Amino acid sequence: MKGMNNMNFKQLGLNDDLINILKTTGITTPTPIQEQTISLINEGKDLIAEAATGTGKTLAFLLPLFNNINSESNEIQALILTPTRELAIQITAEASKLKEANDINILATYGGQDIGSQLKKLNKNIHLIIATPGRLLDHIERKTIDLSKLKTFILDEADQMLFMGFKNEVEAIMKVMNKKRQMLCFSATMDSAVKKLAYRYMTEPSIVSIKKEEVTLSAIKQDVVETTDRNKRDALCKVLDEDNPFMAIIFCRTKRRVDELEVILHGYKYNCVKLHSDIPQNKRERIMKSFRNADIQYLIATDVAARGLDISGITHIYNYDIPENVESYIHRIGRTGRAGESGYTCMFIDPKNMKALEEIEDTIGFKIPRRNISE
Repeated sequence: MKGMNNMNFKQLGLNDDLINILKTTGITTPTPIQEQTISLINEGKDLIAEAATGTGKTLAFLLPLFNNINSESNEIQALILTPTRELAIQITAEASKLKEANDINILATYGGQDIGSQLKKLNKNIHLIIATPGRLLDHIERKTIDLSKLKTFILDEADQMLFMGFKNEVEAIMKVMNKKRQMLCFSATMDSAVKKLAYRYMTEPSIVSIKKEEVTLSAIKQDVVETTDRNKRDALCKVLDEDNPFMAIIFCRTKRRVDELEVILHGYKYNCVKLHSDIPQNKRERIMKSFRNADIQYLIATDVAARGLDISGITHIYNYDIPENVESYIHRIGRTGRAGESGYTCMFIDPKNMKALEEIEDTIGFKIPRRNISE
């Protein structure tokens, strides 16, 4: 997939307002799922996409929607149907960030909300609905939502919908839609039940399948330092002194941990700068520029701040705190060992991290060697 990742959002047909908003959140290059689906969605094609959470799929469908919805019209133009309230909340939060580019009215409707206040809201023009099936059917039965002019219907986590027994609800909702609408079906697995449902309602759908991002771990030498939370700082400094890397990222779990570590390393005269989402955008851009130019040796960052960071020349990745999950570990360490170069990663773990470490080792099928630090 690496070779393909040279498209930008402009080439995918997104407008400048959207591209600028993405920039302010630190997103500059499309993920593989975005790269392969945004143009298709923009062109109005039907689509079945196999993509797991964490691959950037939510933006893959939200961006073309915000690109194409006409905020002057008073019709409901798009519907995103999701199996759980949590996912509906999450998608709504992502969508709200894009409102600066196209100020459309969004109605989020899921269980546990007051239908009365929603009905009031519905008197305003709604352009996009994000809903769970049961609550949306309530509105359809009360005739408070009219989907007859719908342009795009998105079924998110389609496999979960079927698994949770929503097939009848989904079909009932589709009966009241505009027949000529575009349908997008996102699913983590492309099993036959999902395909069957999708094909029954779609017109010659394009099929896109993005497997979990595979990083070639063979080019990356991995180590673990077993320490305690109390001694972690000293252990890190010893490792940094032994390695003296050309360019490195040190990952911490939270902004606060980033702040604390930066103060300490600064005090020890390490050439380091911190990066997290509380740092203003213009300052973040300046930091990234000096890091790219290798004026900074150590970037101390959170996962969120490092999203979309594609910098060549990073030789070492230090996981000061163990990542939240295996994907995140692979993602972090995949920032080194690129383009045929070899990379090195070292993770500092405390006894309470052992279970999480075993999970990482099981998934990558490799027991990570332990590194001993000279006293």
